[in-house]
Amino acid sequence: MTCSSCGAVPPGLRDGLCLTCWYASADRPKPVRDRFEKLVRLRDLGIEPYAYAFDRSHELREAFVAFEQTESETSEPAELGGVRVAGRILSYRDLGGSAFAHIGDRDGRLQIHLRRNLLGETGSALMDLLDLGDWVGVEGTVFRTRRGEVTVRAESLTLLAKTLRPLPFGKEEMREDGRRIVHSGFGDQAARYRQRYADLAVNPEVREVFRIRSRLVTAFRSWLDARGFLEVETPILQPLYGGALARPFSTHHHRLDRRMFLRIADELYLKRLIVGNLDRVYEIGHDFRNEGIDRTHNPEFTMLELYSAFADYEDVMRLTETMISDVAREVMGTTRFAYGGVEVDLTPPWGRVRWDEAFAEASGLDLHTAADDELRGLAERRGRADAEDLSRVQLLDALFSDLVEDRITDPVFVYGHPIEMSPLAKPKRGEPALAERFEAIVCGFELVNAFSELNDPIDQWNRFAAQQRLRDAGDQEAMEIDEDYVRALEYGLPPTGGFGLGIDRLVMLMTGQTSIRDVVLFPMLRPEEGAS
Repeated sequence: MTCSSCGAVPPGLRDGLCLTCWYASADRPKPVRDRFEKLVRLRDLGIEPYAYAFDRSHELREAFVAFEQTESETSEPAELGGVRVAGRILSYRDLGGSAFAHIGDRDGRLQIHLRRNLLGETGSALMDLLDLGDWVGVEGTVFRTRRGEVTVRAESLTLLAKTLRPLPFGKEEMREDGRRIVHSGFGDQAARYRQRYADLAVNPEVREVFRIRSRLVTAFRSWLDARGFLEVETPILQPLYGGALARPFSTHHHRLDRRMFLRIADELYLKRLIVGNLDRVYEIGHDFRNEGIDRTHNPEFTMLELYSAFADYEDVMRLTETMISDVAREVMGTTRFAYGGVEVDLTPPWGRVRWDEAFAEASGLDLHTAADDELRGLAERRGRADAEDLSRVQLLDALFSDLVEDRITDPVFVYGHPIEMSPLAKPKRGEPALAERFEAIVCGFELVNAFSELNDPIDQWNRFAAQQRLRDAGDQEAMEIDEDYVRALEYGLPPTGGFGLGIDRLVMLMTGQTSIRDVVLFPMLRPEEGAS
């Protein structure tokens, strides 16, 4: 293969061109061509544009704090020498013989002062070849400028990574009240999701969302570990999926020559562990459901599932409201959050509403006597074009979501679901047509789903069989019979309460993000067209 422009024979071709010709082509944006030319000049000067490492003495915020500490200890103008810091260039102001720049890392930004007479010939040449977004390392002395800004006077400058594509930095505006307002340079929301690396690089508030997410997961672990729960890992690739009503992703294991599935829930494996005398277990991990994408659904999502022996769904209700409020207070310092224009308070106790009563009030239909045709007709009147294809369970779920869930703001435990919607839950004591199940609903979406877990192996097998009939009739979200799980129940599952919490949705609530894509680092998107 030869380059169609220069005739070179490279390891590979990009659009028929070697990389040198590809970057220099008029098809590339001018900023990309200009940066590639600088890359070539850097190498001609013997300056390596992609370093192996840089030994920092401080992160940027640490350098700032260390200088202020030094400054507080003297009445003379303070300096802090021997500082080695690194960051991405966020601003650059060339003054001829010198330049001022700001560099940023994950938590802060700091001004640096570059002087040609201090940096020497190579450093001076490097100054002419820098761009916004480049990563640099600086060694020097921290001081305060006459304008009062903490700054590193660079005694050496190292290029750590040359950018070939300009980042979409926003425009900064200084208001009369002294506030610095940043107007985003990344206006295309889909591009922000697709190029999350660039989104994170230029938007500190986006980085903060994911820092909160990380702290939230850590806080849940600490809370559960302190109460004797054991964190475990269960299979993501499974020979038989179960634990929820959902369509799975499937694949093929070539060595075993069998069809496999990405898990849709952790539930059945975690309850197997309860059978095995691990009486309090939890898992935080990814589940996968081959379903639609909307503001609260992504095909790959993160769940916290926990199971506690000798507990029922009433116990789990109390655990849920206590744990979530405790974790919110630890991570955010509050249990009150603004979401979608309303204020939500997670302080216990949460409200309680019976499923059948809420459904009757909202729909005018009695759950226990309403025929399928009545449910289907109501769904059609509510705009469900696919109502004719929905099973009774799917109709009940869709109508309840539309008529009841969408109107709930503060957290509410909706409990006592129809038993046919809950094939893994025990019948409600005294009302066997209902299940000992609850969902915690907040801001119109399900946050938690929980049961008094069904531990009767005969009843469970019959429920699986009923699900299998629905599946054979065309319901692709229905379960199959899991004989191994029934065998586990035959060894004895003690009374158990369990729940699943959507981590993504809780992060949405606590950070005020109204789309799940804003709290998932790399959400599922349609294929990109025309990328270059």
